[in-house]
Amino acid sequence: MARLTPAGVRAQPDPDSRFPPPPAAAPPDPPLLSAIPGAPEPVPPVPPARPFSLPPSITPLPRGGWRLTLSPAAEAPDEAARPALAEIGRRLAMETEGRVALVSQVSRGEDASAARRRSLDRAVAAKAALVAGGLAETRVDVFPMGRLPGGLDALDILPPGAARPAP
Repeated sequence: MARLTPAGVRAQPDPDSRFPPPPAAAPPDPPLLSAIPGAPEPVPPVPPARPFSLPPSITPLPRGGWRLTLSPAAEAPDEAARPALAEIGRRLAMETEGRVALVSQVSRGEDASAARRRSLDRAVAAKAALVAGGLAETRVDVFPMGRLPGGLDALDILPPGAARPAP
């Protein structure tokens, strides 16, 4: 409703026009899909894998994954470790989705470049053993770290979601 004011007098603003309108109401909650008739049943969790024997050179990591310990002169995993690596590859292929990381390091090397090449050779050989077990080659990322301060001759196999151990 318009107000009539005499000439020369300015109209006062309506006190309610200084504030924005109240916010819109929140949308309703989404429907509960499990309550819909005919909806598929939830998928049961994957049962834990049965244990398998590991050679002394492979140990489980506390936060997931495995550590393969190598001799300082080794270019690849030893023959005793290859069947276990193939079994790990088979299990990773069947029970996980996502990328698997191979983090390789050496304890010594003539120089940084030679150490990095040796750690790359080890990681590529371990990747081949995992792929032989059925893990898709495209799911494996290789991280040749070369020589690290920890001084380990090791290769860590980290499944998707596993935390990388401290060096």
